[in-house]
Amino acid sequence: MHFTGRTWRPPYEADSCIIELTSGCTWNKCNFCSLYKQEAFGLTTLEKFEVDLQEIKSLQPNARRLFLTGANPFALSYETLKPYVLTVRDYLIKCQHIAMFASIRDIKNKDVWQLKKLRAMGVNGLSIGVESGDDTTLALAGKGYTSYDILEQCRKLEEANIEYYFVYMTGLAGKNNGYRNAINSARLFSQLNPYFISIDALTLFSDTKLYTMAQEGIFIPAGEHERLKELQVFIQNLKIRMHLFANSNSNFYPIAAYLPKEREYVISEIEQIMETFTEEEMLSYRDGLKSLG
Repeated sequence: MHFTGRTWRPPYEADSCIIELTSGCTWNKCNFCSLYKQEAFGLTTLEKFEVDLQEIKSLQPNARRLFLTGANPFALSYETLKPYVLTVRDYLIKCQHIAMFASIRDIKNKDVWQLKKLRAMGVNGLSIGVESGDDTTLALAGKGYTSYDILEQCRKLEEANIEYYFVYMTGLAGKNNGYRNAINSARLFSQLNPYFISIDALTLFSDTKLYTMAQEGIFIPAGEHERLKELQVFIQNLKIRMHLFANSNSNFYPIAAYLPKEREYVISEIEQIMETFTEEEMLSYRDGLKSLG
């Protein structure tokens, strides 16, 4: 298999076959992220892609789900992405889902008819790190789009029947801003239909712009209890039926729930965590995180 640079996939894609389509990130300007800072964006040649597909076929001929690596392979234009997606079926005849990371920016360069064509070719399961639905927080994070863009572009995915997943990040709005971020994000997400929402908690690493801003006093991080209160408010105000997962390494305590059925249970569970563990205990856990892998 040909892999270059950082190879990263979401926890929920652990059972998918992994293949590289791109490397690096087309944006590389998110203030909290340094995953791809040292990598230029690049596209795997179709020849290498086919060699890797042949290897997957030899090991997993009945593979039903394929995850394309790279920070945002969906940034590729429809015409560039099309031959790669079509080639998958030449090798993996039973593959039903071709999933990948995507940004809201990446959807803008595709018309609905193109999205429908990609869906028919098997593209389904876009992991979108929106991080927030609050405009002030999105600007602070350097995401390069607004809440309206999220609404507009995800509705295109829904029209094309492409399944997508959101990542929401607690603590990203900074101290005393978690409530606003949670309310505005829940209000926006409730107008859409993400298949599930995965929760991360902001962890500042020294090679990020947000870390530098914190050192300079420009950004004041939210405390651990405030992050959990933010998560409670977010869950309380989500008005859609979906799965929610807060079980990545960045979360002090793993939580999963199906909303709205388990809403009150998970809110109570978070309350119990805050009553059981001190701010210092939770902060010690976060300070011990060297990476989110």
